[in-house]
Amino acid sequence: MNAVRIGLGVSAAALAAVVTGCGTAGTENAAESSAPATTPQSTSAAAPTTESATTSAPDEATGTKTADTLCKSGDLKLTMGQGDAGAGTVYRPLIFTNVSDHPCVIQGFPGVSYVAGEDGHQVGAPAVRKGEKGGAFTLNNGDTAYAEIGFVNVQNYDTVTCQPQQVRGLRIYPPQETASMFVELPTTGCASDKIPGEQLTVKTIEKGNGGGR
Repeated sequence: MNAVRIGLGVSAAALAAVVTGCGTAGTENAAESSAPATTPQSTSAAAPTTESATTSAPDEATGTKTADTLCKSGDLKLTMGQGDAGAGTVYRPLIFTNVSDHPCVIQGFPGVSYVAGEDGHQVGAPAVRKGEKGGAFTLNNGDTAYAEIGFVNVQNYDTVTCQPQQVRGLRIYPPQETASMFVELPTTGCASDKIPGEQLTVKTIEKGNGGGR
């Protein structure tokens, strides 16, 4: 009877040792397998954010600084000066006056075209550029610059070819600007863009008012 009791006691002790050993090993294995999973998350999340912020900042600052110096449509007032006629073409200065409270830079050719109707639709081809692009210069408040516009007498063209149409005036885009301006100038333009020549010409912007008043 004593032998049986001793045997049962040994078996119980051995079973407890095995259970305890399995429990420890399971805990260690769980800790080892879960530790690497947290490392990639913290590493990958931070790197792209820092890189993106560093590279984009200089481009935005440079672009804003350059754009702010250019003369915008809202900075300018337009007037059409008097001019001289020659060989069927009248040349008149288109005068830009800085009416803003800050200096701005202007350079190049303005966009010029005839417009008609309440909707301001374009009539014929836009002005053809003549000569070379001039240098940039600054307009302070009240300063003026001008571009010489050539107005061809379209009555010299064949009526069928020209398709003459009454226009209200000129749509003007200052250089490097996408917002247009308008100068009232009732006259006649060619609706066709197939005329043997050009109905409007434009030269680069220069300092002054071109002698116009």
